[in-house]
Amino acid sequence: MKRTAAEAPVDLPFQLRNDPLSYLEEHDVTEVAQLWKSDVLPSLAGLIEIPAISPAYDPSWSENGHLLRAAEHMRDWINEHDGLIAEVIALPGRTPLVLAEAAGPRDRGTVVIYGHLDKQPPLGGWSSGLGPWTAVIRDGRLYGRGAADNGYAGYAAVLALVESTAHARTVLILETGEESGSPDLEPYLTELADRLGDVTLIVGLDSASLDYDRMWLTTSLRGVVQASVTVRVLDTPLHSGVGSGIVPSSFRIIRQLLDRVENSRTGAVTIPEMNVSIPATRLDEARILATLRPGVGASFPRAAATRRVSDNDVELLLNNTWRPTLSIVGAAGMPDPAAAGAVLRAETTLVLSFRTPPGVDAAAAGDALTEILTTDVPYGAVVEVANFMLMDGWAAPRQASWLTSALTDISERVFGRPGGAVGMGGSIPPIAMLARRYPLAQFVVTGAVGLDSNMHGPDESLNLAHAFRVTDALAIVLTAHAKG
Repeated sequence: MKRTAAEAPVDLPFQLRNDPLSYLEEHDVTEVAQLWKSDVLPSLAGLIEIPAISPAYDPSWSENGHLLRAAEHMRDWINEHDGLIAEVIALPGRTPLVLAEAAGPRDRGTVVIYGHLDKQPPLGGWSSGLGPWTAVIRDGRLYGRGAADNGYAGYAAVLALVESTAHARTVLILETGEESGSPDLEPYLTELADRLGDVTLIVGLDSASLDYDRMWLTTSLRGVVQASVTVRVLDTPLHSGVGSGIVPSSFRIIRQLLDRVENSRTGAVTIPEMNVSIPATRLDEARILATLRPGVGASFPRAAATRRVSDNDVELLLNNTWRPTLSIVGAAGMPDPAAAGAVLRAETTLVLSFRTPPGVDAAAAGDALTEILTTDVPYGAVVEVANFMLMDGWAAPRQASWLTSALTDISERVFGRPGGAVGMGGSIPPIAMLARRYPLAQFVVTGAVGLDSNMHGPDESLNLAHAFRVTDALAIVLTAHAKG
C-alpha cells in the first residue's frame, strides 16, 4: 500500500549524507519523520538542485526547460507511491503543472491540495558552504532555494495522504508560476474543472508560521492594486534656471495627486473602494494574536531610532491585514543623484503598490484609482496610469465543525498547545482564485515556512522538525474531512 521507511532508498546526496541526521533519531521517532529522512530528503535535495526560476525572472524559461524538469522530477517521485497517479500537464504556451490524484470516496467531495515548484531568483550573499542550488542540512534545517518556498509542499501532501487513516478523493496541484503571480493557473483550473469535480476542502501549503510552537492557520490574505503613474509636463527637459517657476514641476504635481489617495501624515488610504469594515471576528483574532506575540515588528531592521507607526500592537496587526496601505515601490524619470544636473525634468513616474484587504474588488479599485488621478489634474498636466497588477484578497469562510475538531486534535496530539490564527499582509493569488471557483469549500491555509526561513533571500531554509509536524497535522485534517 505504501513505501515504508525501511523500504525507501537511503542514498542521500553528499551534502545530506555528510550530516548524520542524528537529531531525527533523537528527537523525532514518528513514522512521518522517518519517511521524511529516507523518502523525502533525497528527492527534495534533487528538486533544490534544479534552477526552476519563475517565468517572470526567466524570460527563456521554456527554452531552458528547468520548470519542466522540476515538474517531471516531482511527478516521478509521486508515482513511486501506491495509490497515487501523477502527470505533467502543459497547455500551449503555459508553464507546466503537476496533477496527482489519490483515489478515495467521492461522497465527501474532492480535496484539493495546492503548492508550487517555481522559485525566486538565487540572489547572492549566501553563507559559506551554502548556495541556492545545493541542498545542505545544518542544525535541523534544510538549506537551498525552494526548500521552504515551496518545494516541500508536494512531499508533505503525499506523506499526509500515505499516513492518513482515511481520506476522500484528493487532487494535488503543483504549479510552476506562483512566484510570478500565477498567470497560468486560471486557464488550468478551467481546463481541469470537470476532473476536479465538487471541491469541498482546499489546503494551501504556501503560507507561513509565526513560530514553531503551534499550528498556525492563515485566516486572511490581502490583495494588490499596483500601477505606474506618470506625470508629464514637457516634451523635452529644460534648464531649471530657464523653466522653473514657469513650468510646474512634475514631481510637485505627483505629490498633490498622492494626497488624493493617501493621508501623508497617517498613511491612511482614502480611496473608498479600497476600504472595508473589519469583521468583529478578525478584531478578536488580532487582540488574541497581540497577546500571544507582543511587540509586532520589533525585530524588523528599522534604521536608527525609527519608530513603528503605532505603539498599539492590535492596530499594527489590523494595518497589516485588514486596512489598505500604499508603498512606492519604483520610480523613473529621475537621474541618479551623482548625475543630477540643473534640469527641469519632463516627467516623473512612480509605481504605486496598494495592499488591499479582503473583500475589495481589485478591478473596481483600480478603476477608482485611475479616475481619481486623472480627473482635474493640476495645471492640466498629462497623467497616465498604466501597467496594472490586480489581485483580490481572501478571507477564510466560517469553519465547519469537523475542521474545528480536527484543529483541536492537532493542537493536543501534534503540538501540545493551542493553535494560532493569523491574517497575512501578503498575497497568495491561487487561494483567491480557488475561493472564487469554490465558494462553499472549507480552507486550510498553513505552511511550514517560518519567519526565519528567508524565503526570497539568501540562506533560504526549512525547519525540518516543523515540516514533520505540519505533515502530521495535514494527515489529521484529511482523516477528519473524510469522516465528516
